[in-house]
Amino acid sequence: MSRKKWCVAKSDKDLACNIASRFDIDPFAALLLVSRGITDDEEIENFFSSELLLSDPFEIKDMDKAVQRISSAMDEREKIAVYGDYDADGITSTALLYQFLEMNGCDVITYIPDRNEEGYGLNMRAIEKLSEKGVRLIITVDNGISAIEEALYIKQLGMDLVITDHHKAGSVIPEAVAVVDPHRHDCTSRFKLWAGVGVTFKLLCALCGDNEEMLDMFSDLVAIGTIGDIVSLTGENRAIVKHGLKMINGGVHPGIEQLKEIAGVGSKNINATTVAFSIVPRINAIGRMSHGAKALDLLLCEDDITAGNIARVIDDSNIKRQETEKEISLQAEKQLSENPEMLNDRVLIFTGESWHGGVIGIVASRLTQKYGKPCMVITDDGVEAKGSARSIDGFNLFEAISYAKDCLTHYGGHTLAAGFGMKSENVPLFKKAVQDYARTVEMPFATVNLDCKIRPEFINADVLSVISQLEPFGAGNPQPLFGLFSMTVTAVTPIGGGKHLRINFKRNNTTVQGILFGVTEKEFPYLPGDVVDLAVRLEKNEYMGQVRVSVYIKEIRMSGTDDELFLKSVRLYEKIKRKERLTKSQVEFALPTRQLSAEIFRFIRNAGGWSWDLDVLCYRLGGDGREACKVLVVLDAFCEKGILKKKNGKILLDNITQKVDLDSSEILTYLRNYEKN
Repeated sequence: MSRKKWCVAKSDKDLACNIASRFDIDPFAALLLVSRGITDDEEIENFFSSELLLSDPFEIKDMDKAVQRISSAMDEREKIAVYGDYDADGITSTALLYQFLEMNGCDVITYIPDRNEEGYGLNMRAIEKLSEKGVRLIITVDNGISAIEEALYIKQLGMDLVITDHHKAGSVIPEAVAVVDPHRHDCTSRFKLWAGVGVTFKLLCALCGDNEEMLDMFSDLVAIGTIGDIVSLTGENRAIVKHGLKMINGGVHPGIEQLKEIAGVGSKNINATTVAFSIVPRINAIGRMSHGAKALDLLLCEDDITAGNIARVIDDSNIKRQETEKEISLQAEKQLSENPEMLNDRVLIFTGESWHGGVIGIVASRLTQKYGKPCMVITDDGVEAKGSARSIDGFNLFEAISYAKDCLTHYGGHTLAAGFGMKSENVPLFKKAVQDYARTVEMPFATVNLDCKIRPEFINADVLSVISQLEPFGAGNPQPLFGLFSMTVTAVTPIGGGKHLRINFKRNNTTVQGILFGVTEKEFPYLPGDVVDLAVRLEKNEYMGQVRVSVYIKEIRMSGTDDELFLKSVRLYEKIKRKERLTKSQVEFALPTRQLSAEIFRFIRNAGGWSWDLDVLCYRLGGDGREACKVLVVLDAFCEKGILKKKNGKILLDNITQKVDLDSSEILTYLRNYEKN
């Protein structure tokens, strides 16, 4: 697991007390608001308001034109096609508009492109199919803003096009009757952070003329799509998701109810986190592994039995998605174990033969989280290659991929996520171009962002009540992450068949029990008596009417180590391994002493080997993290000279038969010569 830089949000306690007094809210809730930069009076009022103050939908550019053309099609009974997308945002957008048009007596059909066969957005063959079916008006939802050529083809075939989208607009706007996208450069709407389903919802409000009626009918679908697309849950999004969660818990739609049941959350109070981790992945899975139209059928279904049958098919796709994702992740990890030098790259790029294109984005996300670096995962069938990328804050993926655009046939995305395609022969050139770009920028560190520190004695049901006031949680308003500092490990107990751990910690006279998922006892590097810092989430655990606080451990580190010094030291080692230019002071900093080399040898010999994180090794050696580069240099030298060996992720003593000269190792020779020159 990659070490991250821990950042505790700055909080003005006096300001928080003032806000708590003026708005009559809990002081701890006020402190959390301040830590998130929510200090403006109007912003605070809107944050806690139960009223839904939605903006005029006609603020969005071209909304009037869209309403005029769609209304005409409704009156004239023209055949309308709602052209959507295969993810949760696109599926809910399609369901939303289809239901509205059908209820108003329209002749309407839907089209969801096949992710693997057609890809994202409008395509020529689909347009031809719709024309052959007699469609007169195509309305896109969650796509269309980049469909320049496709828009012209639609016009050529004698059809009209209304685009509704939320993606960034380019310098050229498609030629359509209306292009409703708040990110158009000439759109002056106040709120712009909609998901595709949010823009579709605003279209319905404009067509109907009654915001409240549309909320009461469709806010559950809008909530699912908004949460699924990970847009900011602030402003109008927050208000609509609040309303939608009440509707989801009210059990209005059979399809959503059956999806809840199959996900095992049917009896629970559904919040935004439940939607994000239980409902959305299943809707996305069918589009990744099969065809997203099945998820649309579920959301449009009106009887429990049929909905239950579809939900089971969707759940089977989710299981298949998990298995496929796991297999690709294992193959990516194997690439690292066979080519450990890859870990020194600024951007980690993995390539596999015919990996499933529907899940490579998820794999990229998990690898980014694990290794704390931007990651790209490319599937290559020998002719065409396509990839998906995820980043960390501070590294602009879109710019990196744009730098390599001469290698690509297509690409798109934004700062933290992107997709691209190319001819197979261009994959090596693409990899080089991305690394070349990364050398031109200051590479950021992955971070753990804590809302505030919390004392262990303050972890109780009252804190849960305060936290719940900040819901719904999601992008722009994440679930609070708290820092428990200087906690002593007292006990480690395997649970869940040994797959997870229950860990007891103590500070002063207070004991806290935390759960760490996905880590076995063998993989856990900390021992009873170790003093550690924890990044935790606090959640409600209700059993037989009694409420307890569940403490979930998200990150853990040794207390007393310096994140920045450690990370900078590791970066220096990576720079050495890449044979990049060094300063004299960097070389001096990287060269280890004989004493440190001896200490590392004795420690690994006495410990019977080492298979855990580098920062823990530095701590065990008595350091604070800054010596990480030296430790890595020594380990490399030991392995080169046959003193140590790396096997299955563990560093072990090798069979030493004679005395060796460590200074003659390649890495130390390189540094000594560099120092002389």
